[in-house]
Amino acid sequence: MPVQAIHSFKISFSTFISYIPVIATVVTCFFSVILARATLRYVEATDKGLALAREEFEREWSPDLHIKLERISATEARVIVTNLAKCSVLLQLLQLRKLTHAVPFERCRLNDPLVGSMTWTQEMGKGILACTGGEFEGPIAASMTFYASGRMYRTDWFRSQIHVRDGRILSLEPSNMPSRRVRVVERKGPERRREFVHDVTADVAPNKFDDKHDRKLSATAGA
Repeated sequence: MPVQAIHSFKISFSTFISYIPVIATVVTCFFSVILARATLRYVEATDKGLALAREEFEREWSPDLHIKLERISATEARVIVTNLAKCSVLLQLLQLRKLTHAVPFERCRLNDPLVGSMTWTQEMGKGILACTGGEFEGPIAASMTFYASGRMYRTDWFRSQIHVRDGRILSLEPSNMPSRRVRVVERKGPERRREFVHDVTADVAPNKFDDKHDRKLSATAGA
């Protein structure tokens, strides 16, 4: 009996030893699954953090202008442009129009810088009266085109209610209507940038070569 017990113990011990790699593999797979899930959760948390940081960065540094028309007197009004972002912009074109007209009526070309969180003002009484005429009551809109970070942007049309009678501005109040954010102005067609250096020999050289080539062909044909 003792010999048989020792023999059975050796068999069970050897069987247990043979199962150790299997048990180790199962334990390793279990911990691998736990680590994989923890890694996925960490990646998701990191992605959410990056998305929030990107959104905050865009809110702070994306160009965003606010335009307001303000009445000064019966014949004078001014445009107030506020840079709501931190980045500086270069104002290029101010446009005014009545909403009944699709094409802007009044345009004012500019070249004025506007630092972030600052305002820019200019009197536009004559321009507004030229846009509305002597008798008008209704909405008008203003839009600004500007450069920021090497790209051209254009704001949405900021509306205001105006009442003009006998060429006098009786009231001018901004409308409580939300506006869209600025959008990039897409350039269509070839780039319209002036070249400071122009190769004057680029067009002359091929013509001379073609003339010489034509003379040789004519001489060969005559022979």
